[in-house]
Amino acid sequence: MDLRLLSRPQAVAGSTVPGRIPADVIAASEWKEDLQEGLMKVLLASPRGFCAGVNMAIECLDEAIRRVGPEIYVYHEIVHNKYVVDRFTGQGVKFVNSLEEVPVGGILLFSAHGVSPEIRRIARSRKLQTVDATCPLVTKVHLEAIRYANQGYNIILIGHEGHDEVIGTMGEAPESITLVETSDDVNRLPFTQDDKLAYLTQTTLSVEEANAVIQALRKRYPNIDSPRKEDICYATTNRQEAVKMLVESADVLIVLGSQNSSNSRRLMEMGAARGVPSYLVDGAGELKREWFSEAQTVAVTAGASAPEIVVQECLEFLKTHFNARISEEVLREEHVHFAMPRELFSLQAPGSQVPASTEQT
Repeated sequence: MDLRLLSRPQAVAGSTVPGRIPADVIAASEWKEDLQEGLMKVLLASPRGFCAGVNMAIECLDEAIRRVGPEIYVYHEIVHNKYVVDRFTGQGVKFVNSLEEVPVGGILLFSAHGVSPEIRRIARSRKLQTVDATCPLVTKVHLEAIRYANQGYNIILIGHEGHDEVIGTMGEAPESITLVETSDDVNRLPFTQDDKLAYLTQTTLSVEEANAVIQALRKRYPNIDSPRKEDICYATTNRQEAVKMLVESADVLIVLGSQNSSNSRRLMEMGAARGVPSYLVDGAGELKREWFSEAQTVAVTAGASAPEIVVQECLEFLKTHFNARISEEVLREEHVHFAMPRELFSLQAPGSQVPASTEQT
């Protein structure tokens, strides 16, 4: 095991958030002894779990419920995580795939993945009160698509077909955007080197896979344009770098996240690509003891839409069944925060003539 991974902040009793270490986390001096005694070691990735965009979207929905009650509709899942969606469903929130399911004049929240202009038009036609919880980093990609389309570019969007974010981005300029997923897709593009081209990327892609497609694009189209700042979000990049570091020392990788979470799947795939048995699970209830029968070191992380509670339940499972010792491995700290949208604070409960409380929290 690479003992460079053993550096960590000072332990803080009772802490369960990234960057703050519970008191039962082992010290570096004890780590070598555990290696000799054959105890299971758990390398807990930090950063992990919620990113700023997911936090903002969940805070928006929580605040909307507090202000007007749970009679709220969300277009698609607020974030791609079963635990989060089930929690809000249990409170009475309704997740819909068509705006026709929302009563005229009702309250509709757009999810963190963003929506197309057509969805916004339909919402206006139905006189819906809308709250836009789109991640600002996704909005950045939308604005780039609009800018390039207005300047006459053919836009190559690198992303996964059918993903909510991709559908929303392509809706900004459907006649100007072509979707590609792989380098092979690049080879099939109809454009020439003389065409005016630019590329954008889905924010939750694997950095390695996106770079492979970008290299193929630049090789075939040397003059292709791109935004000054990359589109893959900071949280996606940080979690991928943490996994890349930890799996070098791990026998098994556990990723907390839902199957429809793009960024969570990329974490699992990164571990598997490096020859480490890797599993994507929603929570401890999906863990199988046989996965760890020969594992001495287990890496644990969580996708950007997975809550910390499911991580802690996973750690409890490993401590209970395998006497695991936890070491939180801090790659870097994150301090990004996005403010909730202003329209949230002027919501009116359906049928009410008086706005709900306008005091911001």
